[in-house]
Amino acid sequence: MTGTDVMRQRQIKNTSVSLTELGFGASVIGNLYRVTPSEDATGAVDAAWEAGVRYFDTAPHYGLGLSERRLGAALRDRPRGEYVISSKVGRLLVPNEHPRGADTEGFAVRDDLRRQWDFSRDGVLRSIEASLERTGLDHLDVVYLHDPDDHWRQAADEAMPTLAELRDQGVIGAIGAGMNQSAMLARFLRETAADVVMLAGRYTLLDQSALDDVLPAAEEQGKSVVAVGVFNSGLLSQDRPDEGMKYDYQDAPPTLVARARAIADVCAGHGTTLPAAAIAFPRTHPGIVNVTLGMRDREQVTRNVALHRSTVSESLWDDLRCQGLIR
Repeated sequence: MTGTDVMRQRQIKNTSVSLTELGFGASVIGNLYRVTPSEDATGAVDAAWEAGVRYFDTAPHYGLGLSERRLGAALRDRPRGEYVISSKVGRLLVPNEHPRGADTEGFAVRDDLRRQWDFSRDGVLRSIEASLERTGLDHLDVVYLHDPDDHWRQAADEAMPTLAELRDQGVIGAIGAGMNQSAMLARFLRETAADVVMLAGRYTLLDQSALDDVLPAAEEQGKSVVAVGVFNSGLLSQDRPDEGMKYDYQDAPPTLVARARAIADVCAGHGTTLPAAAIAFPRTHPGIVNVTLGMRDREQVTRNVALHRSTVSESLWDDLRCQGLIR
């Protein structure tokens, strides 16, 4: 490798693709919620690389293509065989006939383009081609169906077989789906050719609902899970959670804030912090091969890498279970 120690990697089962245990989530460099200066975005990717991160996740949805363009530019001079990049299909970017000046789906970008749901074979192929054009890369290593919640039939019958064909041709290394719910992801694992799913917020210190569906399905089928949203939109991101912090994109209810604080107290008693435990917890399940975190600038990368590398005692999980704080 090029002068950097690469983090430990875990293989997506039954594929040739291995992911570093910590991944770089590129939604925030697509101006999620607020503008990220270009130099901060580049600095974040550089810092992640220097720390040994080699898995980078993006999507057309993130900043109407801005995330893909920035990530591709930042990685362009890196050896292509040394990193894994994933993007997503299901939202085509098309010209916006009625722009209002600003995106309305959470990204601080102009709305000259708009998203168009499309899980058809043609839509998948067009989306991948456009992603390659925006990133400037010659191939994607992993492709996920992005939020197919309301499109199961077309996603399962058209999009996934199209991705499977590309995988079997060696064009893509691994395929799957990414969602904020676990029930349908379990169906993708059991009923389609998916190799891996990206599970957002459903196997965390505050929500272990994936134990009921996705994680058993992954084990039964010999497939893998990537965990994202491990801070549950922010409530688990600070040593001491405050009122008004977000949980699943909304203000956290007082009962959840109190539970997060109780978990934080137990963490402190084991010599660690709530965010360090939040990153470490998903990796305690054998089906989870990676935790990916959004990283906006060098400072966030440095913090997240330090949290990832910090030691979390195995006895913490036993203590949290004994107190009824996790399943």
